[in-house]
Amino acid sequence: MATTTFAIGGMHCAACAVRNERTLSKIPGVLSANVNLGTRRARVEFDQSAVTEAAVRDAVVQNGYEVLAEEDASHPSQLARQEVEAARLKAFWAIALGAPVVVLAMADISLPWSYLGRNASIWLQAILSSVVVLGLGLQFHRGMLAQARNLTANMDTLISLGTLAALIYSLWGMWAGQPHLYFETGVVIAALILLGRYFEARSRGQAGEAIAKLMELGAKTARVIESGAERDVPIEHVAAGDVLLVRPGEKIPVDGTLTQGASAVDESMLTGESMPVAKTTGDEVFGATINLTGAFQMTATKVGQDTVLAQIVRLVSEAQGNKAPIQKLADTVSGIFVPVVLGIAIATAVGWYLVTGDAYQSFVPAVAVLLIACPCSLGLATPTAIMVGTGVGARRGILIKNGEALERGYKIDVVVLDKTGTLTEGRPAVADITATKAGVTKEDVLRIAASLERMSEHPLGQAIVRAAREQGISLAEVADFTNVAGKGITGRLPDAVIAVGNLRLMRDQGISVERSLSHIDMREARAETAIAVASNGELIGVIAVADALKSDAKAAIQQLRAEGIATVMITGDNKRTAKSIADQIGIDEVFAEVLPQDKAQHVKDLQARGRRVAFVGDGINDAPALAQADLGIAIGTGTDIAIEAGNIVLVKGSPLKIIEALKLSRLTFKTIRQNLFWAFVYNVAAIPLAAFGLLNPMIAAGAMALSSVSVVGNSLRIRRQKLS
Repeated sequence: MATTTFAIGGMHCAACAVRNERTLSKIPGVLSANVNLGTRRARVEFDQSAVTEAAVRDAVVQNGYEVLAEEDASHPSQLARQEVEAARLKAFWAIALGAPVVVLAMADISLPWSYLGRNASIWLQAILSSVVVLGLGLQFHRGMLAQARNLTANMDTLISLGTLAALIYSLWGMWAGQPHLYFETGVVIAALILLGRYFEARSRGQAGEAIAKLMELGAKTARVIESGAERDVPIEHVAAGDVLLVRPGEKIPVDGTLTQGASAVDESMLTGESMPVAKTTGDEVFGATINLTGAFQMTATKVGQDTVLAQIVRLVSEAQGNKAPIQKLADTVSGIFVPVVLGIAIATAVGWYLVTGDAYQSFVPAVAVLLIACPCSLGLATPTAIMVGTGVGARRGILIKNGEALERGYKIDVVVLDKTGTLTEGRPAVADITATKAGVTKEDVLRIAASLERMSEHPLGQAIVRAAREQGISLAEVADFTNVAGKGITGRLPDAVIAVGNLRLMRDQGISVERSLSHIDMREARAETAIAVASNGELIGVIAVADALKSDAKAAIQQLRAEGIATVMITGDNKRTAKSIADQIGIDEVFAEVLPQDKAQHVKDLQARGRRVAFVGDGINDAPALAQADLGIAIGTGTDIAIEAGNIVLVKGSPLKIIEALKLSRLTFKTIRQNLFWAFVYNVAAIPLAAFGLLNPMIAAGAMALSSVSVVGNSLRIRRQKLS
């Protein structure tokens, strides 16, 4: 099986995308095809033994469209600008040439000379309208002919037939001596539709600008250190393992690990957070983020398409290309709508002629039917909302991987959260220090414990060392350091013999802890690990270490509850620890002591109870549950496997981003429903008006164009809504 992705030129509406998608899907050997109107790209999976890539692309060309060269397709922002500029020029000239036709016709102006029995005014109208309809509107007629060759019809068919009917009828009327000519009808129809397509092209460019902006964020060069010398190279030449120098104020060129120096980094382009992030040796840094303070050296670990920025671009592009289930309705309607409308137009013309016997009175309402029924607004209803919604999410650090996630997020009524790394920081930290001996301060307890723990590699010990360094506490030299497996550590400071560890170590050392037992029990009941610190055989303090809750975890749970969404925590920790965490932040239900492989089963059980479940996790062991849930939300600071399994990725692990993601899903899906409703109502209500002669063709053309613009405009409203 192979996959090919290529750009398609000449698509102007959803019907074009649907037509190409159906054609590609029908090719023997093609497994799946997706055509994205917003990005103008097709993604096709096919069996190489049954069909060639060239045959796949040729099918698009046979449809009357163009397959763009890769060098053109690789610059979507440039293509968008070119499309907008071309649409603007066509609209400008259509209006400029059409305006005199409208003035001459509507004011019934006669010029001082005539030719072949017709006033020059009529000849001028004929020439200008022919240029507009046949020249500037050539794209409509090409589209109509391409569809006709395949015995199908689309929006271009309606526009082409409507404008040609007005022009040809008027040209015939010139020679036949008809008193009523309708050159202005065809030219205004073409001009209004071209103007509408310009607005649509500009709006699509705005809606899809997230991808273009993301692609422009990356650094263009990198400073590589080789044999002690520095040299600037294009970003494309950087390889994994290269040592790079990044100075203050520069963009970090690629993803990597900081190996020398320290700095603060602006990661707002990834996370949406304005606060800079401190970076020291061993920390990860990401391409396109900005180094704010100190110079540092880094080792490149991910380059090219493997960087976080490249993955974000890919995720956003794929999300905007996938369809939500609700779009199937719009696609189906767009596919059958045009033939039905053609039938109604023909029936309208025949009916009026049978009643009146007047070809003119039969012609005008039929043209109005063709124009008012163009399914552009219907087809744009879903993709434009998805494009805007995913773009907004990308800017806020919420990566929506597919359009289906938006619809799934709309229906969620329970959120299941993994504890470690999702609700908690995912690493131990000092939660509290208690001095138990008179004359000993908390700082003394921390200094003594950290002095010994500096020699240890245990995660709890490293948490104590970090706390001491954060407080600027100087550590003492240690002698006779001993690691007592499973219990703690011992050692000698210049003035004391020290023991740091659990109760078993204290008892082994003959140290009394009876007076502090209640305090230790209380700490452990709060899901904290109590570490006793003794000096010269006497307990001097207790340090509580815990996987600290994220600062905004409680606020996130409260907001979920306010939205009517129940919360469930799932963890492998013991029940007492799990209950303590849940009580602190207000979780509704807790599943504790859950094995990794059983997390997905708990999600299934909730679904069996009729609940719509979102699962939030960050680890490899969360991947099955993320995939099983109705909506999988992966924490971007977690593993690649979890990220791939999720429908939505939160670049920064803030629980509040869960609220934003669900609100964005609801807002986007609500917008899709609004767009579809008004598009359906518009077409259903307007076609009968046109068929009964109550809608002038020019008004119909303008209303059709404006309806498409209104759908795009309604979608763009998503960008102005508050999510937090």
